[in-house]
Amino acid sequence: MVRRAGAGQAVARGRLAPIPWERVPWWVLVLLVAGLAVSFQVATAAVYRETLRFLWDGVLLTLHLSVAAFALALVVGLVAGLARLSAHPVLYTAATLYVEVVRGVPLLVLLIYIAFVAAPVASDILAGLAQAVGLPGLARWLAGVIRNDVNRAVLGLGIGYGAYLAEVYRAGIQAVPRGQVEAARSLGMTAGQAMRLVVLPQAVRIVLPPLGNDFIALLKDSALASAIAVPELTQAGRLLSARTFRAFETYNMVALLYLLMTLAGSAGVRVLERDRKSVV
Repeated sequence: MVRRAGAGQAVARGRLAPIPWERVPWWVLVLLVAGLAVSFQVATAAVYRETLRFLWDGVLLTLHLSVAAFALALVVGLVAGLARLSAHPVLYTAATLYVEVVRGVPLLVLLIYIAFVAAPVASDILAGLAQAVGLPGLARWLAGVIRNDVNRAVLGLGIGYGAYLAEVYRAGIQAVPRGQVEAARSLGMTAGQAMRLVVLPQAVRIVLPPLGNDFIALLKDSALASAIAVPELTQAGRLLSARTFRAFETYNMVALLYLLMTLAGSAGVRVLERDRKSVV
């Protein structure tokens, strides 16, 4: 049997081991070169520095919008996912109807509908109820919160992505072996305790990478909030381009900022996947 020489043997014989070119992350190298070129442009060209300063508030609002909407989607998705696994016909039907309807409507249409139809109606109803019970201050506060453009965008994105996260949660819960539930019930736990203390912790660890990917998708889809005049990154770029007529520099910077945010999110998802595999 002929055994191939290892890297140490090849170096000992005066020869370098061959470079595994197929494993070289060429896309990282291309992005690095492009990033250096763009960084040089930003550092040397005043127009890019001005563009970055103008867009920075839009970046912060994009991050705020994405985090708030994803937090709402996590809660809505968990409730809907548990209801989809429930044996109660009303809960199952309501959750299934929500998931199928929301996933069957384009996110932009859903966002516009919630912002200009559902939110004003809900605001009027809640304000009327608060007024009826003698709380005019609460009525004004509710009207202000619901009619705020950023809050309406958070509500629309959160409800939209909650339907997708419901299926992620459901798949994660069903991936937990049935024997875990049976063991928990044999120890005297109720069904709710078994779900809360045994099943959900394992399911959350399973669905962490998909949840991270959905957050990156929501971060990109937050650009749809520009359709309801929320001054996030895309809307800020549109306003700057209309004001200065410098579309080339403006949208180059907008695309670069989105790319940096999504690459940072992708790196975080890889860390989660690696940690999950090490634990498993």
